[in-house]
Amino acid sequence: MEQLVHYFEHIPSWQRSLILAGGLLFFWILEGIVPLFQFRYRKIRHAGLNLFFTFTTILINFAFAALIIGASHYSSQHKIGLLWLFPLPLWLFGLIGLLLLDLIGAWFIHWLQHQVKWMWKFHLIHHSDTWVDATTANRHHPGESLFRALFTLLAVVITGSPVWLVFLYQSLSVLFSQFNHANISLPKGLDKAIAWIIVSPDMHKVHHHAEQPLTDTNYGNIFSFWDRLFGTYVSVSDTGSLHYGIDTYPLEEENNRIGKLLQIPFGKYRPPVGGKFSEPDKTTQTQRSEAGA
Repeated sequence: MEQLVHYFEHIPSWQRSLILAGGLLFFWILEGIVPLFQFRYRKIRHAGLNLFFTFTTILINFAFAALIIGASHYSSQHKIGLLWLFPLPLWLFGLIGLLLLDLIGAWFIHWLQHQVKWMWKFHLIHHSDTWVDATTANRHHPGESLFRALFTLLAVVITGSPVWLVFLYQSLSVLFSQFNHANISLPKGLDKAIAWIIVSPDMHKVHHHAEQPLTDTNYGNIFSFWDRLFGTYVSVSDTGSLHYGIDTYPLEEENNRIGKLLQIPFGKYRPPVGGKFSEPDKTTQTQRSEAGA
C-alpha cells in the first residue's frame, strides 16, 4: 500500500495522460473483439468529435489543478476533513476516501445535472451520442466539465484527501468511465456479478437509453452501490433493446456537429418527448426514493 501511495504522490503528468490514452486504446481494441452493438458509423470521425470534448475537459481540469492540489495539500497537512476525524489504517483510509470522492465528485453532480434544467442542457451533450463507445466517456460540454471540476474540488475539501488519493481517484475514474461506456458485451453472469460492486457496461448503458425513465437511472461512475442505496438502480434484461441518444435531439445535424453541440446549452429548453421507443424489459428496479425522484 505504501508503494501505491508513493507512486501516485509523485506520478508525472505524462503518466497520467498515458493512463487516459492507454485505456482508450485498450477498450477501442476490445470493442472490435466483443462488441455489444454492430454500429454502422464512421468510427474515426465519431472519435474525433468526442476527443475534441475530451481535450476541452483536459483544459478545464488543468485550469483547476492548482486549486485542487492546493486544497488537498492544505487539508491533509492540517488534517482537516472527514478522513481525519478518526485514525484509520492506510488501506481503509484509501478505500473510504475513494468512496467519498466518487459519491461527491461523480455520483452527486451527475444526479444533480438530471434534476436542474439549466445544468441538464449542458449534460445532454453527453447523452446525445447515438453511438456510445469508449470515446463517449469524456464527451462533456466545457460547461459540464466546469461543474465536475468544482465538485471534485468540493469533494477534496470535504474529505481532506491527500494528493496521492486524488490522483488515484482521478486515474480510476477515467479508466472505469471508459470501461462502462465501451461498446463491449461481457458474459451476462460476469456483468451482473461486477455490477454489485462497480458500474458494469450493461448497467451504464441503461443510463444512455434515449427516453425517461431509464435516462434518469444508474448515475454511478466507479461504485454501483450508490444507485442501489439511493433507489436509482435499474437492470435491463436485454441491453440490445436499448436505443442510444436523447429523444429531444434525434437529428444527426444537431447531435453530431461540434458547433451545434456547443450551442445547445444556450438555446431553449426542450422537454422530454418520449413514446418513440418501447421500454426495455426491466428485470430489477428498486423503489425510487425521494433522493432519486
